[in-house]
Amino acid sequence: MRLPAHPNDLDRKRIERAIRARKRYRYVTPRVVATEGGYRIESACCSRNIDPEGGVVDIALMIFDPEQASWQLFRKNHGKRLWELDSIHERLKELLELLNDDTERRFWQ
Repeated sequence: MRLPAHPNDLDRKRIERAIRARKRYRYVTPRVVATEGGYRIESACCSRNIDPEGGVVDIALMIFDPEQASWQLFRKNHGKRLWELDSIHERLKELLELLNDDTERRFWQ
């Protein structure tokens, strides 16, 4: 029996380090949480766009698909309270670059 590759502590810490370079909401400290097959990023809602109280909101969900050897990046549709597939990446590095740039504010709202 093989254990799943994700989540693991090494990649969780790698994601934590990488999102420090994000361009939006640099004044908050997001949290990377292990979830089945990957990782979820959550953060305080400083903009108050999603949560007027400034509570913790979901930012992104990253799931590794071992069959396709690829990463699925999901963004939260807060209005519907659903995760929506944003993009698929061969490497975690590519996914993190997109997440950190986020010029369209699909993640860091």
